[in-house]
Amino acid sequence: MVFGSFEFGLPGDPRQAGRPGLRLWLLGVPTTLAWAVVGWSGALGLLDGFRLMSLNRVDAWGADKGPAVSLVLLFSISITVASSLGFAMLWGGGMSLRGMGVGFRASSLAASLGVALGSGVAIPSWTPPEAVGQRLPVGRGAAEPWTDVDWVVYYEPYLLPGVAGVTALVMVMVLGRAFVTKAEADDRAQALAQTGRQVIGHVVGVEFTNVWVMGNPRFTVQVRFPTDAGERTVTTTMISPPLQAPSRGSTVKVTYDPRDPDTVQVDPDPADRAAGGNFGAFLPPLF
Repeated sequence: MVFGSFEFGLPGDPRQAGRPGLRLWLLGVPTTLAWAVVGWSGALGLLDGFRLMSLNRVDAWGADKGPAVSLVLLFSISITVASSLGFAMLWGGGMSLRGMGVGFRASSLAASLGVALGSGVAIPSWTPPEAVGQRLPVGRGAAEPWTDVDWVVYYEPYLLPGVAGVTALVMVMVLGRAFVTKAEADDRAQALAQTGRQVIGHVVGVEFTNVWVMGNPRFTVQVRFPTDAGERTVTTTMISPPLQAPSRGSTVKVTYDPRDPDTVQVDPDPADRAAGGNFGAFLPPLF
């Protein structure tokens, strides 16, 4: 039994729509800027106040040192915009599992880079605590020394952009590798579509993977198809609309490389009337 090396993507996926680099760049710039506003407003509007409350007494500073309502409002608006743009980036990589993975990594990079930039700009504006190394005494009581956790909180203005920056560097490497992998896969898929040979194969085994892509189920299928050297059986994955779900005995379109029959692409056969009729068998009972 031979295992195929390609996953099926629906029409309009990156095999046909091209590489998503330009779309991700166009979405990545405003997404990064939006997350920068989130990092800046969140640091000064929320975290600054919580930091003071942790290091000193709640009533140890004047009203002018509390979180500004305008910054909290700006944080709420900016995080909504940034999240929406990040969600758009998720689909910017293409309508396939591999494309969604690239989009998720690009969105994560934009978020971590934006937070690093925004919180880094906010470093000089953090409110210094009234006492360093100890909490302000309550009444005539003695001052309590800071714990190790308090010292970590004290350096939060530097730790926040630092951690976000390191995360951004890691995501740069991860995203770069994902782009290279996806580009190579797209090139192979495009070459297969141009030079491959298309035949009709028969499904001899099918299993639902419990994975849905854009509302379409993903299956692991065993397909038997004819080649110049005789029949071959391939195990691979495919995604199809529910009404065209593969079933044992249904036909599918198989595109294979004559020089390497192990490399295949499996698509639903629109002419197969038996496809999709058994999809309910893959679903759990509702009652």
